[in-house]
Amino acid sequence: MTARERLPNRRPSETFTFECNGLIYLATISRFQDGRLAEIFVSNAKVGSHSDAAAKDAAVVCSIGLQHGVPLKTIRHALLRDAQGRASSPLGAALDFVAKQERARSGPIKRPRGRLRTRFRRCLI
Repeated sequence: MTARERLPNRRPSETFTFECNGLIYLATISRFQDGRLAEIFVSNAKVGSHSDAAAKDAAVVCSIGLQHGVPLKTIRHALLRDAQGRASSPLGAALDFVAKQERARSGPIKRPRGRLRTRFRRCLI
């Protein structure tokens, strides 16, 4: 197994909101020095609900994988998708959004001014 790549205690992060399956989620990401995604945290407005717990747990497992060298592409392809290839879970929707922004900007997401509000219908990106 690859050794875990640690992050500094203080690091910049980016936060965005999105909707998946009728629920509003908040995602926060941080990156390694080279720009690769290093961690993601996901939560929703229904604090303490099963959907909130599942989103948080999935994000923690994803972050551990990223810090052990698993490529973002590998994680995205392993997540559940519908017949059209759209993400079926909040984590998948958030990772697809990050990947889409990276492709559009040919690099890491730049820190937005103010609050970035992204709305999806059924996890559409």
